[in-house]
Amino acid sequence: MKQSRFGTLKKVSGKLRKIWSGHDATPDAPSPRLLVVDDEESICFSMSEYFSLHGFRVDTACELDEAEKLIEATDYKVVIQDLRLSETRNPDGLNIIKMIRGHNSQTRIVVLTAYGSAEMEDAARKCGADAFLRKPKPLSQVAQVIQGLLESPPKQAAPTCLI
Repeated sequence: MKQSRFGTLKKVSGKLRKIWSGHDATPDAPSPRLLVVDDEESICFSMSEYFSLHGFRVDTACELDEAEKLIEATDYKVVIQDLRLSETRNPDGLNIIKMIRGHNSQTRIVVLTAYGSAEMEDAARKCGADAFLRKPKPLSQVAQVIQGLLESPPKQAAPTCLI
């Protein structure tokens, strides 16, 4: 009994769809945890939807207090965060980077901000950020940066944050 080429293609396509949507994960490999910290709810929502479809278990926080509680309670593989979480000019995000580093040195930190200057990028990296991106940035590019970070070993240098 011969199987048509289209039947084989359909099976492969279905399997790929399951892998891409995260429904083909083995019980031994739980979905990686990702936290999005941004004061704009629309950004939290769109990132949560996007990265959930790409196999992550996503939590979001719009305020510093909320982010602190989640970071203390959960070991995240990746944190995507803004630097400013309020209307003030205070870069709250540097405190979050420092807190994450104190909780789990293996967490990969991506800063995604509209307030990016060379000085701010330098400060974020000194506090322990792994990547610094400027808004607006397509989600596919953010995902590529995250994939690259997850495939490379974490930095071992101690952060020299001066806040």
